[in-house]
Amino acid sequence: MKSPRGLTERVRTAKGRSTASQRWLARQLNDPYVAAAKQQGWRSRAAFKLIELDERFKLVRRGAKVVDLGAAPGGWSQVAVQRGARVVAVDLLAVDPIAGAVVLQGDFTDEAVQARLLAELGGKADLVLSDMAPNTTGHTATDHLRIVALAEEALEFALDVLGEGGAFVAKVFQGGAERAMLERLKRHFGAVRHAKPPASRKESSELYVVATGFRRA
Repeated sequence: MKSPRGLTERVRTAKGRSTASQRWLARQLNDPYVAAAKQQGWRSRAAFKLIELDERFKLVRRGAKVVDLGAAPGGWSQVAVQRGARVVAVDLLAVDPIAGAVVLQGDFTDEAVQARLLAELGGKADLVLSDMAPNTTGHTATDHLRIVALAEEALEFALDVLGEGGAFVAKVFQGGAERAMLERLKRHFGAVRHAKPPASRKESSELYVVATGFRRA
């Protein structure tokens, strides 16, 4: 996706604005995905990541039961709803209502939250999505361990709630999932792949693990 006419907006230096915040604002102003998200009504540019993953792997089908873990601000849930899925979104943070989706606030690892989630879903899930990421520390090894830990929690949840043939998508960092996690994925899914959708910023180390064809070992 290219910026219209190749124009680049500059950020005027403002008193009290740090260099880092100036860089962030400049990146936002000149990011075509940010502009497209605003134009198309998506809550974040991250919506395009799921769109691109879905186009490649055919993850969201009409009538599918989808769980969106760490859903805030709701872009992935919007995409799944638009593509005809029944969506239950959950996050520790409050998420503004999403037309066509059920939004829960709470910890998805909590049994009470899981019970409510499954009740709202109306049965086993066809797809579990996790775009969760911890706050980065800047220390590559630490950040990798932290995001893999989140992905492992999401996988543990998925193994409990997915129905036969279901799929699982989770964010990891470059280097992919840890060996132990990959072994579990391969044991429970027919196909396990890593993907970096075009909407992921080139400088970002984020990567997604996409597992399809769930089976109970």
